[in-house]
Amino acid sequence: MRRRLMTLLFAVAATTTPWLSLPVRAATPLAVTGGDPIAVGEYLVTIGGCNDCHTVGWNQAPGAVPPAQRLTGSPIGWHGPWGTSYAINLRLLMQQLSEEQWLRYVATMQPKPPMPWYNMRAMSEADLKAMYAYIHSLGPAGAPMPVELPPGRLPTAPYIEAPPQAPKP
Repeated sequence: MRRRLMTLLFAVAATTTPWLSLPVRAATPLAVTGGDPIAVGEYLVTIGGCNDCHTVGWNQAPGAVPPAQRLTGSPIGWHGPWGTSYAINLRLLMQQLSEEQWLRYVATMQPKPPMPWYNMRAMSEADLKAMYAYIHSLGPAGAPMPVELPPGRLPTAPYIEAPPQAPKP
């Protein structure tokens, strides 16, 4: 009973006290272990939500997009105060990078919203290598996506307007 009460109190405090809800990072990142690196990479890409933006039709087909069509990017932009960003073609990117270059890329990238790059930085090196192995194994496919646009410049192709909207009275 006491454990339940403490859990409930912490949950309430975490939702009302901002510093309690900050992400906690383990001293040593945890890793998905065991199995073939390509299978582990596919698992991580799937649960990490990479396909949500980098695979056209993924959300509309509840994940039933054939591997041959996955991770080729999206030409639909995300427009906001940062400009307009696009989900890049990861399959073409991985063909240009070695595994070591991929690790450096993740460590230094700062893409624009909505890419959650900070989540990838929290991943273990083993997991990042597994992601590389999976995406690289798919081979090249698709075309390069549009280049991001700076603030103040509107895209000429379809885009999603992303700044927060005030509630309507």
